[in-house]
Amino acid sequence: MPKTSLRKKILIALSAVGPGLFLIGYNIGTGSVTTMAKTGAEHGMGLFWALVLSCIFTYVLMVAYGKVTLVTGKTALFNIKSEFKWGWVLSLYIIIALIIGELLALMGVMGIVADLVQEGIRLAFDGHLISRFWIILFFSINLSFLLWYGRYQAFEKVLTVLVILMGLSFIVVFFMVQPSFSALAEGIIPSIPDTPGALGLIAAIAGTTCSAAVFIMRSTVVAEKGWGIKDLKTEKRDSFVSAAMMLLLSGVIMAVAAGTLHLSGLKLDNTVEMIDLFEPLGGKLAAFVLIVGITGAGLSTIFPIVLIAPWLVADYTGKPRNIRSTQSRWLIFIALLFAFGTVFLEERPPALMVFSQAFQACILPAVAIPIFVLINKSQLMQKHKASTKLNIGIFAVIIFSLITTYFAIAEFL
Repeated sequence: MPKTSLRKKILIALSAVGPGLFLIGYNIGTGSVTTMAKTGAEHGMGLFWALVLSCIFTYVLMVAYGKVTLVTGKTALFNIKSEFKWGWVLSLYIIIALIIGELLALMGVMGIVADLVQEGIRLAFDGHLISRFWIILFFSINLSFLLWYGRYQAFEKVLTVLVILMGLSFIVVFFMVQPSFSALAEGIIPSIPDTPGALGLIAAIAGTTCSAAVFIMRSTVVAEKGWGIKDLKTEKRDSFVSAAMMLLLSGVIMAVAAGTLHLSGLKLDNTVEMIDLFEPLGGKLAAFVLIVGITGAGLSTIFPIVLIAPWLVADYTGKPRNIRSTQSRWLIFIALLFAFGTVFLEERPPALMVFSQAFQACILPAVAIPIFVLINKSQLMQKHKASTKLNIGIFAVIIFSLITTYFAIAEFL
């Protein structure tokens, strides 16, 4: 009986943070893992401050976007299109920019997942290799089946499993490799390293954590959950859990790399290389656990990515989100075709991920500024306008978004 009671409590707790789990699944993907591990390997915990700021600002914008959706009953893009004079132009820009960024990310994510599964098969079966094409085809067919016949509630359950699997894997690896806690504590002092690529990494941390797509999708998943104005406190708690989990998981990945690879003077350029570097430190078991964790991270990211085009179009038009409609199924099918991109392109998956993350950082001002205006419109929000504290938070996000956009542009130029 106590077991049943505990199980029910866990299920109730998870169902209360559904949208948060969905966005954790989206945010903590292979790009995030690569970025955090690369940052930890090259700079220790010296850029941890950028992750903390990104997660705080992620929380602020998630609360803001969720609140506007709960009060108005409308999703983000529909509000932007309706409440601004040239809102339809800004909305179309956001849709096009996000879809381009997500398709690039999809190619990178699926390519990295295929590389990792290929590496896992090689380790398990004494060097036996399976073509990346067949691995991607296997995952695409299974994803197609789930997306073709599933509902949001089903995706939420699958993502819950993947997020828990991913989180446990990273935490287990953290204790297996036993990073130096004293080195982690020493490296936590904020700094901007005077080395090539440092500004790009800061922009990538912001782009992969405080992602523009997260906030647009936030309003959609809150609406999909069926929450109303009475759920303002629940929405705030959900945002906090989501941002806190992002900080914990991303921080653990950075700390593992900082406490092991950084101290050994080892560098990290791609995700598969991470497995090769960690195997001598934690053994073959650690390598397998890491493969499971990163693969879970990648698959949990792919779900929201392939849903983003149908949901953005529904958001913009104000129509019901029906992923079983002919239009939605065609958009999902086209997105999954992009999953095979790395099979035919010479560019390696990690390079595509870095570019897509920097691209996301450049979109952040376009979603931070409009929400500041929307949440302070008396006619729209009535008595639920933003508090002084929330306004200060959103203004800080706008400044942060402009700085990280500059970092991204300066790095690539």
